Amino acid sequence: MRESSVAPTARISRQFSLRAVMETIVHDGPISRASIAKQTGLSKQTISEIVRQLEEEGWVRETGRTQGHVGRSAVTYELVPTAAYIVAVDLGGTKVRVAVCDLTCQIIAQDVAPTDPRGGHFVVEQIAALSRKVAATRDVPFERVQVAVIGAPGVPERGTGRVLLAPNIRDFDSIDVAAALSSALGAEVMLENDVNLAVLGENWLGGGQGIENLAYVALGTGVGGGLILGGQLIRGAGNAAGELGFLPFGADPFDTESLRAGAYERVVASVGIMRRYRELAQAEASVPEIFELANAGDASALTVLNDTANYLAFGIGAICAMANPEKVILGGSIGGRPELIERVKTFLPLCFPSPVQVEASQLGTHATLIGAAAIGLSHLHNTLFGADAPNGKISLPPANAVSISGVLQ
Repeated sequence: MRESSVAPTARISRQFSLRAVMETIVHDGPISRASIAKQTGLSKQTISEIVRQLEEEGWVRETGRTQGHVGRSAVTYELVPTAAYIVAVDLGGTKVRVAVCDLTCQIIAQDVAPTDPRGGHFVVEQIAALSRKVAATRDVPFERVQVAVIGAPGVPERGTGRVLLAPNIRDFDSIDVAAALSSALGAEVMLENDVNLAVLGENWLGGGQGIENLAYVALGTGVGGGLILGGQLIRGAGNAAGELGFLPFGADPFDTESLRAGAYERVVASVGIMRRYRELAQAEASVPEIFELANAGDASALTVLNDTANYLAFGIGAICAMANPEKVILGGSIGGRPELIERVKTFLPLCFPSPVQVEASQLGTHATLIGAAAIGLSHLHNTLFGADAPNGKISLPPANAVSISGVLQ
């Protein structure tokens, strides 16, 4: 009985030791065993055993010897970036963007295509085909893809694999999207809200680096928010935290249409913007055209732009009242427009009493992809190396160790 109680404890201790060693190599490699021991507090014997195991399994490799020190030089080790890969997907109603990332979260290759308007299984097959095509462009063996992280507009339902509240992608609310994608890709699949991934991306490599309390608001065809509070991503009881479209103001929240699209989304997102311009100008115009008209001095377009900024300030004020973030990052095809952001900065202090930093997204359309890579890498650490990170936080390479020069294209 004593042995049965000790064995699990020893196993868990070994798992945390394994993870500690692996993450030290990820963060600080090339690094010697002595340096790993110093940083982790583990014994030299334990370090040697774990490094040997990781080397035999192909996760780390010798990279040279330390130089310039008194005494004998020491062998250094680094991660093998190509030991496994992650597929990151940003799925939207109009476009799907796919990237293949290595274990250092470097994006090896990426591509974008119009989202299949037929939705459902057609989109599933499209993602699988595009993923394999992207991998093939850089001769990545697809069997090394361990996990695919899909950022979808809507609410992933854990128990069923469906994606709810995603009206721009047909039939995703009626099929097991996660299972279908896993089968098509031959890899584990994680479904996440796209804006949740975007706030993770900004927190890691964008304008929110190191910020423990951060909000991200995406405005385009729809509107959504992502929150990091106390350094943790907030998902909510049903993965629906940040569904800003359903804030009960803007349009009538008791109108049955507001149960489908959301009262706030009906006025602040693209459909509401175009409707207001049509009512004022008695003419049709797309959102980009409305911005062009406003920049040219068109009175109706300027009114619409000011109204939209007012609504956006209302929504940001609601987030700040409930969550008190240090900074709010604005993104999306509409939210990232400088004309809108400058107006929001003017209007927000008029409706919210405390100072709030508001900035445009630094990562732009790639924020979701980068967040997906982050989630995928953290998940691989959990599954491959056997233990969750302390406090459930995501453990990632430091921002200065990741090159995004090939990402922002």
